[in-house]
Amino acid sequence: MTAHVAVGVDGSPSSRAAVEWAVDDAVRRGCALRIVHVCEPWIYDIPLQTPPGFRDSMSESCQGVLAEAAALARERVPGIEGDTVLETGHPVEILRREAEDAEQIVLGSRGRGGFTGLLLGSVSLALAGHVAVPVVVVRGDQKRTHGVVVVGFDGSAHAAAALEYAFEEAARRGARLHAIHTWQMPVVGQGATLYTPLVEEISAAGRRVAADALTPWREKYPQVEVEETAVCGHPVAVICEAAEAADLAVVGSRGQGRVGSAVLGSVSHGVLHHARCPVAVVRAREEA
Repeated sequence: MTAHVAVGVDGSPSSRAAVEWAVDDAVRRGCALRIVHVCEPWIYDIPLQTPPGFRDSMSESCQGVLAEAAALARERVPGIEGDTVLETGHPVEILRREAEDAEQIVLGSRGRGGFTGLLLGSVSLALAGHVAVPVVVVRGDQKRTHGVVVVGFDGSAHAAAALEYAFEEAARRGARLHAIHTWQMPVVGQGATLYTPLVEEISAAGRRVAADALTPWREKYPQVEVEETAVCGHPVAVICEAAEAADLAVVGSRGQGRVGSAVLGSVSHGVLHHARCPVAVVRAREEA
């Protein structure tokens, strides 16, 4: 298939929102749309004593989920180019394979199998940061457009990949880019204080990191209006607050403070769980 955006569906309200987002994204990119639904193995492991026709009914249900998603895509953009894929297996494995030749993969924040107390579904969490292409997790209906893309960055290679993606998205959308760099003061012993000159030095260093990281991207995308925020604070809190008035939040898959065995960093994980707008997790090329 030609260049395409892949979207995973399961019939849940969250996956419907993902289809709508993916359709719009495919149009912005000028590429096709691939809609993927996975029938999980338990559907085909039903005991023989089940009522006649039960297997056929479950198969028809899977086909219905895919047909409903395709109809939603055509309703949103009549004549959109694309195809549908119906597979049997484990959703994470199938969607990882589908991501191999996609521009990016789009998912709902929670599927039908989620518990009500969970903010993020297991499939979304298992894919974000684990595939080479960007993974976009869509939460809720996106009825209002703000014309803003938010990106968090820290100077790492993963943050550079996130910045590139965010500038490209802002350019495609004709949106303003809100670029956020945060730092936290070092932990000191009980009763100790940070002297004002040291606080000012750390703050100035943080602002320099932000300015240096943004300069090449400002030059490459002069048409993108950039709002730069460099503050002392927790990155998840600052990014999520900015995301309240954004159409998309962008984060790298890992940052400078990562643990070697952790594929998805704590900031990416936190933003995925708490941001109310769609979130794109972008992996660095050398790691992809």
